[in-house]
Amino acid sequence: MANYYTPGVYVEEISTLPTSVVEGSTAVPAFLGYTEKTEYNGTDRKLVPTRISTMLEFQQYFGGPPAPVVTAKAKETTQIVFDGISEYTSSIYTLYYSLDLFFKNGGNYCYIVSLGGYSSPAKLDKEDFESGLKALEKEDEPTLIVMPDACGLDADTYYPICQEALAQCKRLKNRFCILDVRPADAASDKSAVEIFREKIVSENLQYGAAYYPFLKTSISPTIDETKITITGLNDATTESTLKDIKTKNTGLYSAIKNELNNPKYKVVLPASAAIAGVYASVDRDRGVWKAPANVGLNAVIEPVTKITAAEQDKLNVDATSGKSINAIRSFTGKGIIVWGARTLAGNDNEWRYVSVRRLFNLIEDSASKATFFAVFEPNDATTWLKVQSMIDSYLYSLWQQGALAGPTAKAAYFVKVGLGSTMTTQDILEGRMIIEIGVAAVRPAEFIILRFSHKLQEA
Repeated sequence: MANYYTPGVYVEEISTLPTSVVEGSTAVPAFLGYTEKTEYNGTDRKLVPTRISTMLEFQQYFGGPPAPVVTAKAKETTQIVFDGISEYTSSIYTLYYSLDLFFKNGGNYCYIVSLGGYSSPAKLDKEDFESGLKALEKEDEPTLIVMPDACGLDADTYYPICQEALAQCKRLKNRFCILDVRPADAASDKSAVEIFREKIVSENLQYGAAYYPFLKTSISPTIDETKITITGLNDATTESTLKDIKTKNTGLYSAIKNELNNPKYKVVLPASAAIAGVYASVDRDRGVWKAPANVGLNAVIEPVTKITAAEQDKLNVDATSGKSINAIRSFTGKGIIVWGARTLAGNDNEWRYVSVRRLFNLIEDSASKATFFAVFEPNDATTWLKVQSMIDSYLYSLWQQGALAGPTAKAAYFVKVGLGSTMTTQDILEGRMIIEIGVAAVRPAEFIILRFSHKLQEA
């Protein structure tokens, strides 16, 4: 209020509109992995979370994909002919192609945390992922953690990294992990799923979901002609690459290029990037309360392992460990479908479903940021009413959209704040304003049960 000392006309604006809750983001993944380059315009972007929205932006900041190492055979008789591929080794760096799969499945914008550049020989370092997670913890916007490159680590290294990511989600309470079940090592006598359940030891299972198996995509690898060696030529003194023969022997060159377009050389990727795209598209089209399942995947030829209904029984429900694993299955006439919607806490009645956990993440994060205005305000009935009205209005809008269960708003949620209700006199003396919020989240119909019986003919 102005001080009225000089005669005149004074204009005062009175705010009559209540404060409101601005809903936070729900599907902003942060991808941790290795990139071709880490420097852009003289600035080192290693371990610097960078927001991008297209593959073009990624290429601008971080470069292109790694190329496979290929050995092609040729034989010379009356002429030089192609004799097949004797070696094809894909790079362990999968971030570039994973990001491509993310955008192809409905992803819009995301964050990239580059852990370093490609090296030769290629190697992954546990400390790089730990540093990446620490850098990501300082960012507020990302709500999903995706680590496709980490699947190249061995099981004893990969799963502790997963546990660190889950712990971060628990601390911040505004993000969720999408994890992959990495393939079992050749020397192991246990299945990939058995190893996953044995190695993931965490109290934070509600903050993550696992997907199985890996996916054979329709994405073609980028070929570096200098990394394709050709053996079997009579002139053994010269080491030939595909680039060397491009103009010297166009027939052999074309034959090798055509062979590398064979579907068997398409890129195989962990499922997490495609799932992050599904989360983003479902959130955008339906809402975070819709389970991200029964959704087809784009740019996927087939799952690496075919899963039957009987096999999925053991994935979806595990009475011993409770660690549910969501299957990706191929259905005739339907395509490749995400066929699971559980968190890792599959035996937990409260946090069994991905959509329930992520809805609470959204409500908790949005409400906590919106009530920031009340810090240091008078802890009295006026402030309590403002806070209660603001949160009540937000939850009512969620109920109208179908996010909360109940025939009436009163049955769907409650908001309590006040002396004698949520606070004692001692709480007020100590500067605490306690708000209690309860919501009835909608849950997915995971099992549709049709019951049939014979009906006898009536006269």
